[in-house]
Amino acid sequence: MDLWDEAYMNMEVQAFIRIHEDGSGDFQFGLVKGHMDGEITESDNGTRYEFSWDGFDECDSVNGRGWGARLETEKIEGEIRFHLGDHSRFRASRVK
Repeated sequence: MDLWDEAYMNMEVQAFIRIHEDGSGDFQFGLVKGHMDGEITESDNGTRYEFSWDGFDECDSVNGRGWGARLETEKIEGEIRFHLGDHSRFRASRVK
């Protein structure tokens, strides 16, 4: 992620993003945990998963939006945004 270093991202658990076939999903990095509601969209920029999310940053309720696009078969890149706050680009690889 652009904004947070690896030590913070993996502080509590290995950072992850999980997207389910129904468009829902969840993620965690550092002390931020969220649940996503999204869909696959088509645009001039290609195919991507766009989502809104809500969750917690430590004990504070937070929410926002984001997107993810496939780079390769096992990799995605995207952006996560906090409502009225920070935003950061990310890259993720599938773990088996």
